[in-house]
Amino acid sequence: MTEARAAASARRVLGAIRWYVRELTGESAYERYVAQVRQHTPDAPVPSRRQFERQRAAARERDPRSGFRCC
Repeated sequence: MTEARAAASARRVLGAIRWYVRELTGESAYERYVAQVRQHTPDAPVPSRRQFERQRAAARERDPRSGFRCC
């Protein structure tokens, strides 16, 4: 295996790990939300990431079945 192929393979593996961790932690949820808002209602204001996270946390609090809570 050449050095270039090994580097490309390593980048691919690291990219897959990064994707998995972002999906697991919910980090990519905001990007998906923004893309959906822009697609369906391009003129609508998009909340900041902080506002989005607050709304998401409030939704989880209202419906404990949608997420995990310790208390």
